[in-house]
Amino acid sequence: MSPAALGALVGLLAGGGVLLVVWSLRSRRITLDQRLAPYLRPRRTTSSLLHAPAARVPFPTLQRIIAPVMADGVRLVSRLGSPTAELRARLVRAGRDDTVEQFRAGQVVWGALGLAGGLGVALLLAATRGSSPVVLAVLVALAGVSAALARDWLLTRQVHAREARMLAELPTVAELLALAVGAGEGAAGALERVVRTTHGELSVELGRTLADTRAGAPLTLALDRLSDRTGLAALSRFAEAVSVAIDRGTPLADVLRAQAQDVREEGRRALMEAGGRKEVQMMVPVVFLILPVTVLFAVFPSAVVLRVGL
Repeated sequence: MSPAALGALVGLLAGGGVLLVVWSLRSRRITLDQRLAPYLRPRRTTSSLLHAPAARVPFPTLQRIIAPVMADGVRLVSRLGSPTAELRARLVRAGRDDTVEQFRAGQVVWGALGLAGGLGVALLLAATRGSSPVVLAVLVALAGVSAALARDWLLTRQVHAREARMLAELPTVAELLALAVGAGEGAAGALERVVRTTHGELSVELGRTLADTRAGAPLTLALDRLSDRTGLAALSRFAEAVSVAIDRGTPLADVLRAQAQDVREEGRRALMEAGGRKEVQMMVPVVFLILPVTVLFAVFPSAVVLRVGL
């Protein structure tokens, strides 16, 4: 790489850094409300022993320096990323206890790591191959954006994996509930027994439903909250059928067995559909890889014989 191109790359990176610093300082300008806030806060009337102590960190000075930058990054990711309501729903469906702000902060960290990795690759390419500074700058930006988006993509994968496990556990849990109800347990008692004796993602969600009932919510309302949290159509039908059976007084064991059978049939249909899609996908390597090689092995000896004969 020529010295002029290397100097242009260093100047571009330095100019970008200066612009980021100036933009960060201007965005953190203290407003009048922030100046007056310490003098307008209400005084605490309760004892200080009732308030939790502030969390101690090993490097408080570094935390105070990084916190404004992290806040700016979280606001930027919030504007460019998924909507807050959708992200909160996906966090609940993934079974995670993180808040939206914590997840956004994780995206900022992933983006910073991606920028660092992209910068290292860009400097390596500049030193070895002499690439264009504009291309290297685009590479660094793409690395940072891709890392931030990868965090969101992994959350979506976690949601799908958890829902698949819950869907696989639903027939067994429904059969256990039917056995408990058929043995004379009530709906809440059967739910408590199944939560106590089973393990899995669906058991965790049923444990939350049981906690709602213990807090005073009706079982039908707790089941509605279960369907809202998960977002699975099969689980929503299961919760609705159980709620209707409880309200109308129909035999709950028969309803649970019917729901388990429906879920098994739906899983069988999904498996057949997945097998059909895989069969179509297998045509791609067969047609474009295996078939040309077979034709080549069939035609090449004849071509060689004809060439030798001529």
